[in-house]
Formats: sequence, C-alpha cells, structure tokens
Amino acid sequence: MRLKVAPEPRSRASVREVSAALPIVPGSEDDCCARVVEATDVGSREAAREWITFCRALDLAEETDSGYRRLPDAPDDAALARAFRERVFAASEVRDALETDGPRSADEVFERVREAVPTWERNRSTDWQADWRERVRRLLEWAVVFGLAERVDDGYRAL
Repeated sequence: MRLKVAPEPRSRASVREVSAALPIVPGSEDDCCARVVEATDVGSREAAREWITFCRALDLAEETDSGYRRLPDAPDDAALARAFRERVFAASEVRDALETDGPRSADEVFERVREAVPTWERNRSTDWQADWRERVRRLLEWAVVFGLAERVDDGYRAL
C-alpha cells in the first residue's frame, strides 16, 4: 500500500522525533496526535495526523485495531529512503523523473509526472495542478532529505 501524505519536509531527525513520540502500546488517534504535538514542534493535531501517516509509510509506525504505535525496531537511513520511495504515493515517479540529463525544476518534474495523477485526484480540487505542483515540491524536498536527490542551482538532480 502506498500512502499519499507527505508533510512539509524537515530533517530525518524530525521524522525520528515524531516517531519516538508515538507509544509502543497502541493509542487512539487523538492520544497519539496529542503526544506528537506535545513532544515535538508539530503545531497542530491535523499536522500530527499527517506526520503519523507519514511515519506509517516509512515503516516507523503502524495502525492496529487499538490505534497507532511506533514500531520497536527503527529502520536505518537506507531503509527509510527505500520505504519513502516504495510506500509514499508518487515518490518513485518523482525520483525517476530526475533520471535524465541535467537538473530539473519542480515544475519540470510535475510536467513529467502529471499523467500519473489519478482521475480521482484531478476531480478532488478545482486547481488540482497547483495542489500537485506543491506535492511534487514536497516529494522532491523529501528525496533530498533521504539522500535520493540533491538540490542544485536550477532544481534537483538524482543521486
């Protein structure tokens, strides 16, 4: 399963900090969101919910019948990068769009992946293109954080 949420990019340390705020014994969504807000600089429960979903995509947390919990064995940086690419919706397509000559801007990457945007996503918003341009920007920044790409003068380049 690929999860769509990609919060505003931060460091790998921030990802691990959010994960560490989650309980080992599953807790309700409200409880987990409150823990993330209290233990980190994530500013709201809505943002915490996004971060928890992102942690699930990165194999740092899981959803159980009783709620959310952090997984006891945190993956190393290489496993985080792999999980990002494999389990975050459109991350692999965005990264693959960089596998060409020269750096690509976020707008150029969007143009290369726009056909992969599902119809239901296009129908969700009157300005789906702006929404997805922002999503592509976030995915590119996360690719940098996870060592899958680098920022260069005119955009991004695959590593």
